[in-house]
Amino acid sequence: MPLSVLDLVPIGSGSTATVALTHSTALIRRVEELGFHRYWVAEHHGMPGIASSSPAVLIAHLAGVTSRIRVGSGGVMLPNHQPLVIAEQFGTLDALHPGRIDLGIGRAPGTDQRTARALRRGAVQLGADDFPQELTELASYFRGEGPVVAVPAHGQQPAMWLLGSSGYSARLAGLLGLPFAFAHHFSAENTLPALALYRETFRPSPMLSQPYSMIAASVLAAGTDDEARRLALPSALQFLRLRLGQPGPVPTPEEASTYPYSEQERAFVEDRLAGQIIGSSDTVREGVHALVERTGVDELMVVTSTHDGADRLRSYELLAAAVMPATV
Repeated sequence: MPLSVLDLVPIGSGSTATVALTHSTALIRRVEELGFHRYWVAEHHGMPGIASSSPAVLIAHLAGVTSRIRVGSGGVMLPNHQPLVIAEQFGTLDALHPGRIDLGIGRAPGTDQRTARALRRGAVQLGADDFPQELTELASYFRGEGPVVAVPAHGQQPAMWLLGSSGYSARLAGLLGLPFAFAHHFSAENTLPALALYRETFRPSPMLSQPYSMIAASVLAAGTDDEARRLALPSALQFLRLRLGQPGPVPTPEEASTYPYSEQERAFVEDRLAGQIIGSSDTVREGVHALVERTGVDELMVVTSTHDGADRLRSYELLAAAVMPATV
């Protein structure tokens, strides 16, 4: 089963976006060597701890420093952009790197409403009901059937995916005959119902003859279970702070271990960690195999967030050795 990477380009406490992007450049080169199948970057805005606000720009760079691995968006948030702009961007990317570009599309803005309005200045604010129409328009540009001609989108064929964390996107992906990627890493309770709905509603299309599903899961591997937990705690604290309205960079392991958690905050963090696959190579191997067997997915996309880029890279190396040893 293919293994892939979802990169949020995490910025560590005391570090910079330049450092984070440098770490991501090193990471994609290494995971390509290790045999990972695809590498996606996610669109986030206004978040001091994430340096992936411009997926198309970042994809161009990452595809340019590699030669085989597929590179794409996980995803581009369609409500933030005019479909024509996305078609032009990903048409250009596919022309530059034929057969290697994925266009993963998300329905949520991925930010607050004020930022969403700034991103799509002058446009009417979009709701969920607008998404199918916007998606249809986007796809039409690649076929040369859009309201205007999109150059160089017409004739290009980036692989289009639908992303989701609920049944809405699962059903739509099935009805449109698109591959479906589910955000298990932050919506684990909805994973099995969404995958079942996708498979039940799937209709073959020119793009896909049978359902193809992938989930994104949080995985962190280290030398021991205790070390892996120590390295995973900073990301859990970062997520807690986000939920408290205090977004920021990924704390250091020391900051995370000495943070004065309240009882409620400690429970939140423990629940967050419990939904991840964290541990030694053996622990991670067992967790990954169990997750894949339980969900029946065709592909697993791994997201690993740590303070230090070297620890993140090492986690992917250990994961590859544990799960796909023939390629390492």
